[in-house]
Amino acid sequence: MSCILLILIFTSIARAYRKREGQAPKGMQSLLEPIIIFVRDDIAKSSIGEKKYERYMPFLLTIFFFIFLNNLMGLIPFFPGGANVTGNIAVTGVMAIFTFLITTFSGNRGYWQHIVNAPGVPWWLKFPIPLMPIVEIVGIFTKPFVLMVRLFANITAGHTIILGFISLIFIFGNINSFLGLGIGIGFSIPFAVFMSLLELLVAFIQAYVFTLLSALYFGMAIEEHH
Repeated sequence: MSCILLILIFTSIARAYRKREGQAPKGMQSLLEPIIIFVRDDIAKSSIGEKKYERYMPFLLTIFFFIFLNNLMGLIPFFPGGANVTGNIAVTGVMAIFTFLITTFSGNRGYWQHIVNAPGVPWWLKFPIPLMPIVEIVGIFTKPFVLMVRLFANITAGHTIILGFISLIFIFGNINSFLGLGIGIGFSIPFAVFMSLLELLVAFIQAYVFTLLSALYFGMAIEEHH
């Protein structure tokens, strides 16, 4: 459902750009254009470089808005929300694999040279035991692993805390009905609302962090080493 929603939103925005070329943005276009420009200028250009960033923009925009939308939909406790998609490690794992594959296939000669035979590193760290190449190769796989776990853990943690606050109502309510009511009104519900508001901020931050780190990995892979 989030994919269908994204397709509908961005095809309508694309049509608006064609129809209103050269004019001020309007409606949904004006709402999302600052975020699109933010991803382009502050994430893609600064991390990848002005010459090569455009080829990665479709992926970066897709991954940013996919994570952001699913984070927001996970906070809605009723249909069509309520599904904690980005709190599923399988979903975050697939997104991390995409980043890993793009980084691997984008890597230039300098990138692989720094992994296999890093210049400036003492020879005894590369021969007879290739310690540094092993560390660098392990690093290739730990980067997407960290991407996967960070997003999963942060989103799951927020939902777990909210669940904990709500559970206190039933735990104390099992002891005494009035105690459960008092805990719910005075403690659990206010803190659950506070955490939900905090999760709105986390929804944007986690989408930003995942996209930024992906862009940094792409930039490292294609950087020209002199």
